[in-house]
Parts: sequence; structure tokens; C-alpha cells
Amino acid sequence: MAQEQTYIMIKPDGVNRGLVGEIIARFEKRGYKLVALKMVTPTVEHLEKHYDDLKSKGFFAGLIKYMASGPVVCMVWEGKDAVKTGRVLLGATNPLASAPGTIRGDFAIDVGRNVCHGSDAVDSAKHEIGLWFPEGLNQYTLASEKWVYE
Repeated sequence: MAQEQTYIMIKPDGVNRGLVGEIIARFEKRGYKLVALKMVTPTVEHLEKHYDDLKSKGFFAGLIKYMASGPVVCMVWEGKDAVKTGRVLLGATNPLASAPGTIRGDFAIDVGRNVCHGSDAVDSAKHEIGLWFPEGLNQYTLASEKWVYE
């Protein structure tokens, strides 16, 4: 069965606050399969490509500077409706509007320090996955798959 993929990135605030394991655990507990994972300190040029759709916004320069300030954890998660459900797990972009139980609702306050990035559509997920994982993804069968999917 073909599964959808989404790109999730733990931002410098999430890495520096020691939330990497907790965030990974939430996706794993939900039943999603991790097919790519790496930690990088992104260049300004790479971040400008990633956030190209936001370049006309007033906060763009600050966002790029902040995102280049330390390492990020890049992940690709796979499973049914992974993009939409991944965003539900993250919570609203503004943490104050995020429900308790979501990653941002539990761990963030300011929108500029909202712990994670998640793809907002299948097409943007494909673009972001290609940008951050040009080397490709892992392909394997998760042992628990028969207990997650009918």
C-alpha cells in the first residue's frame, strides 16, 4: 500500500530545549514510520530555498537568521494522511492557538519559537523532502504495520 510522506523539522529551539526524543516519540506512538532522519546546521542559502514562499514577509530575515543559529533535526514520516495528521500532531502555527496535547500546545508560547516545521500540503512535502534529503529515503516494512493498518 502506497503511503503519504511528510517533512517534519525540529527547529533550533526544539533541539536546544531537548525535545527531539519527545517529538519523535509522538509520531512513533501515533503509528507513523520514520523513513529519514538527520541533524544539520543549515546554511542561509539552504534556508532561503526552504522558506522561498515567505521571502516577501517582513519576518523573513529574522526567520532565516534564527533558523541558521543552530542545528535542526530533519525527518520524513510516512503513513496514511501523514501531511494533515502531522500538522494536527504539531498544532497550530501560533502556539497560543494550539490545543493542549499537541507538540506546540505543550512546548511553545511564541510563534517565532514554535519548535517544529511541518509540510502544509503533499506537494510542498515532496519539494521539502527533495530539498533536505537529496540522498533519498529508507524503504522498509515496519514490523508493527499490521497492527496499525487494516
